[in-house]
Amino acid sequence: MFQALEILTVLIVAVAMALALAHALELPGKMRLSKEQYLAVQPIYYPGFTFGGVAEPLGLIMILALIVLTPPFSGTYWLTAGAFVALLAMHAIYWIVTHPVNNFWLKENQPEGAGKRFFGFRSHRDAEAPDWTVLRDRWERSHLLRAVFGLVSLILLVAAVAA
Repeated sequence: MFQALEILTVLIVAVAMALALAHALELPGKMRLSKEQYLAVQPIYYPGFTFGGVAEPLGLIMILALIVLTPPFSGTYWLTAGAFVALLAMHAIYWIVTHPVNNFWLKENQPEGAGKRFFGFRSHRDAEAPDWTVLRDRWERSHLLRAVFGLVSLILLVAAVAA
């Protein structure tokens, strides 16, 4: 049963990392877009990435379960704890940096259903910037940083499972 939890946790964390990595890999091309092109492209991420984003909190819960079930202070314990901290940092970056900008991009194009409820949650730091490039850079670079933390989390988790 523990091995099944490990495998499923690796899979869920891989999905979370893959979504951020996909955004990061788009960065060079998206930075070349004009304002009109960028604003036209940005809504394509919703609702698909919204549904995939469930992997982040689910991954945190599953890694926490692994931590609880792992012998304390062993090498595996610390690798798993490191994976948790990295995934938590990835998730925090979303709420602190990325989500407020998402709210700005979606002001004109509100999603329906679950996406509407999710993006209805507004941060007290809703993005308001005079220059759209400030928001673009913030959004794009936040995903680059999220991809790094997601990759670190996945590597530490795989190392813990392989140990």
